[in-house]
Amino acid sequence: RLGLERADTAEKALSVIVDLLEKYGQGGNCMESSMAFTYHNSFLIADRKEAWVLETSGKYWAAEKVEGGVRNISNQLSITTKIDREHPELKEYAKSNGWWDGKKEFDFAATYSYVNTARMTTSGGRYCEGYKLLNKHKGSITSEIMMEILRDKESGINMEGGFMTTGSMVSVLPQQPNLPCIHFFTGTPDPAR
Repeated sequence: RLGLERADTAEKALSVIVDLLEKYGQGGNCMESSMAFTYHNSFLIADRKEAWVLETSGKYWAAEKVEGGVRNISNQLSITTKIDREHPELKEYAKSNGWWDGKKEFDFAATYSYVNTARMTTSGGRYCEGYKLLNKHKGSITSEIMMEILRDKESGINMEGGFMTTGSMVSVLPQQPNLPCIHFFTGTPDPAR
């Protein structure tokens, strides 16, 4: 929210978020119950001209500029070796913890999580299913198709049960500055409605 408030481009919003992250950190319970469950965050940040993926681990972060095609995020790190901006101590911190030897190519997701990055797009789960659904429509994604994808319960994109998806947003950001941007938000706690 502060990125949206304080920045007029996607890259400036990225800078706002990482500056706040480095100053204040992140954390807190992601559930209203007494269960202590926290996780780090991923962000898709876009404007009319460019898009970024920002992923965090504690105060450390990596950002990837989206150069084309489709891109998704979901409850796991997905930035691997294409890192366009990063926390200045990202690699040194990984080396000091023995997560990276400093010799092989640096892979953010593999180093800062337990995810096997070679299997991220082929195994089950929300990230993989979202990747498949987006690629199925690559080149012809409309707002209606995006809403269909976000309503999909079978894939796990629209979660049910203990953890429920409670809202979705679809934005149309035309590159022509004379056309308005359009934003669709769910009006109920279940995006399938």
